Amino acid sequence: MNIFKISSFPGTLLTIALLFTTVAGSSQTKVDSVQRMDEVVVRGYISEQPLLKAPSSVSVISSKALRDQPGISMLPAFNSVPGIRMEERSPGSYRLSIRGSLLRSPFGVRNVKVYMDDFPLTDAGGNTYLNSLDIGSINNIEILKGPDGSLFGANSGGVVLLNPFDKRSDSSWASANITSGSYGLFQEKVALQKKWSNNYLNVNHSYQTSDGYREHSSMKRHYGQIGYRWNYSKASQLRFLALYSDLNYQTPGGLTIAQYAANPKLARPSTATVAGPVAQQARIENKTLFGGLINETRLSQNFRHVLALFGSHTDFLNPFITNYEVRDESTLGLRTYFELVSQVSTGVNWKWNVGLELQGTKADIANYRNNKGIRGNLQAQDDIFSRQFFYFTRFAANLSEKLTAEVAASVNYYKYEFDKNVKTPTSNSVRKFDPKLMPRFALSYQLSDGMALRTSVSRGYSTPTIAEVRASDNKINTNLESETGWNYEGGIRLRDKTDRFWLDASLFNYRLESAIVRRVNADDTEFYLNAGGTKQTGIETQASYWLIPPGTNGFISGLQLQNSYTLSKYFFSDYQNGRVSYSGNRLTGVPRGVVVSGIDLRVDKNFYLFAQHNYTSKIPLNDANSLFAGKYNLVHFKAGWRKSTPGKPILDVYAGVDNLLDENYSLGNDLNAFGGRFFNAAPLRNFFGGLKVTL
Repeated sequence: MNIFKISSFPGTLLTIALLFTTVAGSSQTKVDSVQRMDEVVVRGYISEQPLLKAPSSVSVISSKALRDQPGISMLPAFNSVPGIRMEERSPGSYRLSIRGSLLRSPFGVRNVKVYMDDFPLTDAGGNTYLNSLDIGSINNIEILKGPDGSLFGANSGGVVLLNPFDKRSDSSWASANITSGSYGLFQEKVALQKKWSNNYLNVNHSYQTSDGYREHSSMKRHYGQIGYRWNYSKASQLRFLALYSDLNYQTPGGLTIAQYAANPKLARPSTATVAGPVAQQARIENKTLFGGLINETRLSQNFRHVLALFGSHTDFLNPFITNYEVRDESTLGLRTYFELVSQVSTGVNWKWNVGLELQGTKADIANYRNNKGIRGNLQAQDDIFSRQFFYFTRFAANLSEKLTAEVAASVNYYKYEFDKNVKTPTSNSVRKFDPKLMPRFALSYQLSDGMALRTSVSRGYSTPTIAEVRASDNKINTNLESETGWNYEGGIRLRDKTDRFWLDASLFNYRLESAIVRRVNADDTEFYLNAGGTKQTGIETQASYWLIPPGTNGFISGLQLQNSYTLSKYFFSDYQNGRVSYSGNRLTGVPRGVVVSGIDLRVDKNFYLFAQHNYTSKIPLNDANSLFAGKYNLVHFKAGWRKSTPGKPILDVYAGVDNLLDENYSLGNDLNAFGGRFFNAAPLRNFFGGLKVTL
């Protein structure tokens, strides 16, 4: 099987064209130093380092990239990164995968660890309420692809780091933004940043509502976020972050292929024996409060300590077709680490980090009979307490001017306790997992100022989440095992002297054992099982080139081409379901190829246009590979006029189109759905426009 087959690489042409243009023009074009692009820096591994030399697959979604997108949903920005797939079954219903982890993520985020600043948003039970956040309250995003538990604990997919503030900004400003669009979309955002003395205050508020494209798919979210930073000495800093989200959205349910073809806008219809989501008023209500405090102090010139304390509370309500679920979840935890840096005068520059993270989540879960959206008699009730903690350490050294080496590891502990049937206890269940070591070894070699090679070996390990152990069938599956595997990876990064051109390419091979997959019962309740293993081989490339550097004098004051490509050759191995073997079948829910291309155009310094095309190949909808969702081409663009005059408000007027080609496609398919109800139709061509004022 040739994974380098050109016919399966539709992104190759643009990547080669970008590389050829750069090489051909490098000796002919001189760019003034003031037009040089800023070098990309990442801090995913605690300390800042140039992305070029980072010995891992790290992708950055910058504040500019977030601003270029419509700002209504996280999807376009995340999906522009190779290896990342975010889906939305209906407005507000996100799910996220890194390198094929949708296998475990019919809803939400699993086997991916998510952090905001130094706070883990993923709780001890494995829940991450990413859909509670407002994308406009995030400054930039770093994504560590592939298993990486060296600093972040158990995960088998990757790590997402959300940076809520621009830590380099020391200005004061205020902004107001209003957006309106098709299907009843309305969004307002207000933000404020204030600096005084050694204090920084950042406040964000947003409100978003939509009627949705499909029947019974409306959404409403109130969101507030406050951040505070106090530099109480030259070497010490105190940071505070709090957010509150009140999210409500309806769930229309999946359609069969015949229903999808006849009228994709309909919600799942009722039958003679089972009421549909409209009759049962199926919906999600999620109220989440999160807060944390960080103290960072430099004890000496080369010794630093960081301590983060955090907690959250979630009230979760989910009337579903078969039952009415109510959850009350509370989390407390801490994360702390030390960093020791070599003296400047030593021959080898090195950094050593050591620390720990621990948290506990208490979840009270009750399921009632759903009487057309009204809570009925109690069906099942459990109190669950999850405990997770891990020790971590990392040693990185520049062995020479060109060679960087990194050795890191974490030791992970996890257990959960069930108090079954709280009102009339009949059993008490405790599951304690054996401690697991997650090592990581990585090298980076800089061949020249603009080229670096990298390689890494890392272990992935992810315990089953509480939502998988106690799934919607209300049965406790204490036999569900952790999934684990090894990832082997190599890559190359290229840039020119002015950073106008950038190319990042990765080749990896991931072998996962005891993979966790979802199954659906005849009554639409779900359960999970371990499915042998998976063999995952992939190629990812991301390239960009400023044909005309930003700030150029002339009618066209900036023009950038962008492209990312994902090739995913993922297959089941040793997967037996009863008498049926699925070994060798394609991994469920993963497209073979995805190509995302974009253009960033700036005219006369005030007008801008950003357009993006997404090609996604067909997607297997069940483990048997008996049915596929069709391939699709999505085009969206955002154009606007931004006027900035010193001493005056910045005015930004914009408008855009999503799904310009009016494609019929399903986004957020229900995998392994019973009765063939796989399809959740995405909106046809739709429009938006808005106004932003910054003072």
